Amino acid sequence: MAEGQNSTEAIIMSALSTLSATQISHLTRCVYSILRYHHLRLSSLLSSPTIFAHTIHHLHSISLPHKTLLIARHLLSTLHHLTRFFQSTVPPPYSGTSLKLRDLDAVLLLLLLCQLRQHDPQALETCPSEWRTILCTHFSKTMLSLSGTGGTSGAVLIPYIEVAARCRRFVGAVLSGGGGGGGEKLGREVGASTASVVALPSVEVRGGGVECVICKEEMRQGRDVCELPCEHLFHWMCILPWLVKRNTCPCCRFQLPSDDVFAEIERLWDVVVKSSSVNPHGECT
Repeated sequence: MAEGQNSTEAIIMSALSTLSATQISHLTRCVYSILRYHHLRLSSLLSSPTIFAHTIHHLHSISLPHKTLLIARHLLSTLHHLTRFFQSTVPPPYSGTSLKLRDLDAVLLLLLLCQLRQHDPQALETCPSEWRTILCTHFSKTMLSLSGTGGTSGAVLIPYIEVAARCRRFVGAVLSGGGGGGGEKLGREVGASTASVVALPSVEVRGGGVECVICKEEMRQGRDVCELPCEHLFHWMCILPWLVKRNTCPCCRFQLPSDDVFAEIERLWDVVVKSSSVNPHGECT
């Protein structure tokens, strides 16, 4: 698992190394704001026995597929921030990225529990009533360590990247192991998101002689047709039914955003990999 996680981190770091100083600065400010908000949520949760008890109860009450979905949505939010600089056009975000406060607290606490267990496997082998005190100590040490690293981009981005790697590893392991609970399969066909379809522009055919590859008929000069972000043109009546079932261009397989959280994770991860000089196995290319 550590090797896979290191591979994921290497790919993200390699992709980020292609960004300009201005882009890194903008990303760092965005990530810092997000991390600060998450730290405030965790601090509030850990400082209140009542909120902590309710959050632990919520985690115990939800199924593994539900936990997986919460972590997947948290990962998707992270990938949206990381990939916005690698795409020529920024597509509409997945509509299910934002979490209710109760679910956000639950996923942040779950990730903190996983982090503590990785740091000290024996730490949580005690009465659950003592977990809050143990987590408070661990969280305080983590915050103290981060505060001593200064305001560099690495001090902010590295913890963010580590969380993204941990989330991706968890989601991938659950789905590939058949534990998704909802029949989710990586690489399956999904439809394009409603927001991305609505945002598609209508353009006028110039010159004529262009064939719609779906119906094999010519798109006549002066006719309004649909243009995908990859610049391929199609009759509106042909491409709309296609995009209901598939989020890919019929010509080049360019992927549009999807409303499916797991498919969207894979689409954005492909963006990171293509921007990186490290292949998915963690080797330099």
